[in-house]
Amino acid sequence: MKKKYLIIHADDAGLAWSENKATQIGLLRGSITSCSLMVPCPWFYEMAQFCLKHPEIDYGIHLTLTGEWKNYPFRAISTTNQIQSLVNSHGYFYPKRSSIRDNAVLDEVYLELKNQIEFALSLGLKPTHLDSHMYTLGVRQDLINLYQDLGNEYNLPIVLSKKLITLTGESPASFKLPKKGCIESIYMGSYSEFKKKGLPHFYDQLIDNLDGGVSLILIHPAIRSSEMEEITLDHPNFGASWRSVDADYFTSEHCKKKLEENSIELIDFKSPKLLSFLDA
Repeated sequence: MKKKYLIIHADDAGLAWSENKATQIGLLRGSITSCSLMVPCPWFYEMAQFCLKHPEIDYGIHLTLTGEWKNYPFRAISTTNQIQSLVNSHGYFYPKRSSIRDNAVLDEVYLELKNQIEFALSLGLKPTHLDSHMYTLGVRQDLINLYQDLGNEYNLPIVLSKKLITLTGESPASFKLPKKGCIESIYMGSYSEFKKKGLPHFYDQLIDNLDGGVSLILIHPAIRSSEMEEITLDHPNFGASWRSVDADYFTSEHCKKKLEENSIELIDFKSPKLLSFLDA
């Protein structure tokens, strides 16, 4: 039987204190093995300091071009006049991927994402990978190419996936993707699963039926708080309740037992198992 390897990856670190706290607890005491940091967000610096104090932690950069929250927009790292196609008249990122797909100037995307990475590096961070917030870099061929170019420029693996492109509403068949380096055993809860049987049921079933090889679960943990309730106002998908469920499940003894019962080995982006898989 093929050995099962699993990365449990917490997106959106830096979004808020509640997000950071849940991610930190999950990394130190739970089953979370990796996370990625949103450089433009207000609580990025606090999460960066945590990572510097815990060099054993595996973390990447969650490349950000959109800010989906009603009353909590994100400002770019670059100055507004340098990236006018990416921001509104107030200098904030647009909330939807379609604004990037339809309007983004490629050179401006490169400048902003490079500035995000360089700012992280300037603090002393040593990211192990790059990934894309809302998978916005998967909605156009030139953005996909740029995503790969950034990975090559910084010698970092990227989370590239046909499955995630499909979740944006685009068709991966419309794009030219590399023959190796894509992770297709990648999983994330859906709103229908959240509303019907609940995310714990989804995660239980996923762990019980995980295939051999390398898999990746994307989660969005945050402790239950008024902060997250206000940030995710009118946004039940990946909202405060969703995130608290993720936090609770992946710090639970139940989750640890499930993983053990199914002989699943947790790995991260530093693991030779993953690197050999991406090169295969």
